[in-house]
Amino acid sequence: MPSAPLRRARTTAALAAGKAARLASRLRGGGSALPGLVTETIDPAVLRHTLGSLPRGVVVVSGTNGKTTTTKMLVALLRAHGLRVFTNPTGSNFTRGVISSMLGEIGLRGRLDADLAVVELDEAHALHFAAQVPPTHTLLLNVARDQLDRFAEIDHTARLLTRLGEQTTRGVVLNADDSFISRVREQVGPGVTVRWFAVDPAVADRLPQLQEADVRFEDDEERPTLGPEDGLLVPGEDGRSLTVRFPGGRDVGPLRLRQRGLAAMINATAATTTARELLGEAFDPGTAAEALAAVEPPFGRGEVIDVGGAPLELVLVKNPAGFTVALGTYGGEPVATMVAINDDYADGRDVSWLYDVSFESLRGQGVALTSGVRGWDMALRLRYDGVEVGAVETDLDAALERFLREHAGEPTRIFCTYTAMMRLRRRLADRFGLARFGEETA
Repeated sequence: MPSAPLRRARTTAALAAGKAARLASRLRGGGSALPGLVTETIDPAVLRHTLGSLPRGVVVVSGTNGKTTTTKMLVALLRAHGLRVFTNPTGSNFTRGVISSMLGEIGLRGRLDADLAVVELDEAHALHFAAQVPPTHTLLLNVARDQLDRFAEIDHTARLLTRLGEQTTRGVVLNADDSFISRVREQVGPGVTVRWFAVDPAVADRLPQLQEADVRFEDDEERPTLGPEDGLLVPGEDGRSLTVRFPGGRDVGPLRLRQRGLAAMINATAATTTARELLGEAFDPGTAAEALAAVEPPFGRGEVIDVGGAPLELVLVKNPAGFTVALGTYGGEPVATMVAINDDYADGRDVSWLYDVSFESLRGQGVALTSGVRGWDMALRLRYDGVEVGAVETDLDAALERFLREHAGEPTRIFCTYTAMMRLRRRLADRFGLARFGEETA
């Protein structure tokens, strides 16, 4: 085993190389993960030597859907309460993405000016991270069928998240409405606190999206018993507002999020429950409500872009559960719609999941344009559900130009997989002066 001076020297060299790669990547307009890969190659234990010493620990957010949005909300809640928080704000949720985010904030001696870290991690890469830095707290959101070529069936994803829960040292926050996640409780270590978030059972029956979206409610006798500090989502009658109710008091809300839909409300409930667990008596409901109401949607996740005075909404979709919830939120509205489907590695090569989504809500308006590598596949899928498709243009740049030109001055919406979203978002950033990927403020 290398001596302490040698370990420090290796970490310093790794950080210096990573910072140089980060500068070069930014000058070339490249992605955000390469500098982290360079750093990790030189010092595979760089995460342990940096994040491992933060005084209030490390929080990992993982699950199939909602990681980026929930992480952004949790960070906003903690910062509003005065904590200094390091995070990976670009949504690059592999370990090298975390390291790349860290390079802009850390000195060569490996010290971060932060009280704690809140990091979003891919289900598989979370275990690689935990092998270096066992999380003090973990927030596990859900398990849905996603990227079968990478994760196989959902039982495998559930096992990955269960192992992450096993490695957590202080507290886990679990989704009581997901049977795969609720079972993680049986595997957490002794002395580890368990908190729950859920949709309030009293209102769940009026939210049909839950049953349609691969979210599994347990039978009453199997459902976890919720305690006074567990968070319950109570959507408002208007469909836009929400309250996070704690049976023991100190409810948060009612408030209205800037991001629409049931998924965003569930994410807010998860983030609020976790913030309350982390902050303890310092948690203030009023501060929490103000912080949540101010959170802008992460790019591409229900983000609204002003296009010549008309709104363009970008909606990320990547599996049956997420697409079903998105259609439940947006599908019936009279808005010009484009669907962009790619099958790159980050999207999942297997797009057969599209046949597990019902697109009937799009029949009334139709879909103006399908695009992406699988643009023709998407058009065929829509035809099976009786949805008229105006045109197919597989080139994303050409499709975007056509879509904006033919629907100038109208409200528009694009449902898109991850790599399609990234490309379209870059084109929109260049055209309308928006922040690009990796340039969001932390």
